[in-house]
Amino acid sequence: MDQPAENTKNAEEEAGALAAVEQHHAGMLKRLNALTDTLTHAVRTGDTVAEHAAHEVLVEWCETDLVPHALAEEGPLYSAPRETPQGKLLVEGMLAEHQVIVGLVETLRGSSGVDSAVAAGSIRNIFALHLEKENSLLMPFIVASPELSLARAVEGLHELVGEAHVHQHGTGQAGSV
Repeated sequence: MDQPAENTKNAEEEAGALAAVEQHHAGMLKRLNALTDTLTHAVRTGDTVAEHAAHEVLVEWCETDLVPHALAEEGPLYSAPRETPQGKLLVEGMLAEHQVIVGLVETLRGSSGVDSAVAAGSIRNIFALHLEKENSLLMPFIVASPELSLARAVEGLHELVGEAHVHQHGTGQAGSV
């Protein structure tokens, strides 16, 4: 299918956006692993003070980083692929995973002890699987599709690519996101 010249994607920008999202995902998963491990260790050792602190930090991270990241994906990153026959089912499955993650965060918020460690581990495991699908299926699909652009989808969205990429490659919209 022929495209007008203005819709031609820049391969370097696409590769840069893909690398930025993957790097941001890796950092998020690393942080979630550390927070989950801290909570689990506190529960295992019966240190209720450390457990309370770890639980509070993990819930806060989920509310300020994890859930906003998921919600940010649902707009520009998911909307265009969802409109394609090839991407529709994948995106719908990933949206369902967002609902599971949000539900698990609510479970975590109201739990303590072993229940909080189980909820934290569940969040970590679902999120790791979700990131693997995004990194290996959805984003390569977007990059390979002539009518879609990962670079345009994540432009200016620090929730999806991290602050450094927005400030390095943003269009001046970073402050409003």
